[in-house]
Amino acid sequence: MSRQKLVRFKEIGERENIIEKEDDRFQHIKGNWAQTVFNNANPVNLELACGRGEYTVGLAREIPDQNFIGVDIKGERLWKGSTQAIEEDLKNAAFLRNYILDLELCFATGEVNDIWIIHPDPRPRDRDEKRRLTHHRFLDIYKNIQGGIGKVYFKTDNTDLFRWTINEVLEQRNDICNLHFTEDLHNSEYANEHYGITTRYEKKFSLKGEKIKYLRFEWKV
Repeated sequence: MSRQKLVRFKEIGERENIIEKEDDRFQHIKGNWAQTVFNNANPVNLELACGRGEYTVGLAREIPDQNFIGVDIKGERLWKGSTQAIEEDLKNAAFLRNYILDLELCFATGEVNDIWIIHPDPRPRDRDEKRRLTHHRFLDIYKNIQGGIGKVYFKTDNTDLFRWTINEVLEQRNDICNLHFTEDLHNSEYANEHYGITTRYEKKFSLKGEKIKYLRFEWKV
């Protein structure tokens, strides 16, 4: 491991806006995010597989009366988002270093408001289908921590993943409603819903002429 990475991992362990298993707060964080990390009772929202946290930081900036948590297992990536949030003094942005499959260990039922899934790894091989963040097993986790309330937002540059998510997952479920989607976000009626926030992956694929796909849905109650 490079010296820079060692320094950054040390900084991660000392930062108030990052929670990880080694943090004393981790054992008591479930059900207590708003009070323990944000010191308020505002809604808590997640960006999953957040990478550098462009959406976590961007949404925290755009919606100051709500809290946003970026979730990723890569500490090096979280360091970048965490640093930006600190530099901008965004008290409503935080980060969780953990696996997404373990979200139910970190959030109580109904603790999470909205969930954003932004340009995740498409996992194109059939044998990796269960690792896609829009697979049924992940959606069941989201539904639990959202308490069946709140929206799920999904944005991707990958056409196959997008169509699989709609046709093979969402249309097979009987617990979702208000599904809206487009295969050309920037030229659609939903263009303003993403607040103009773009990730480096989105910029990369947009320059190659790839249209950005987008959907949102809610849970039936």
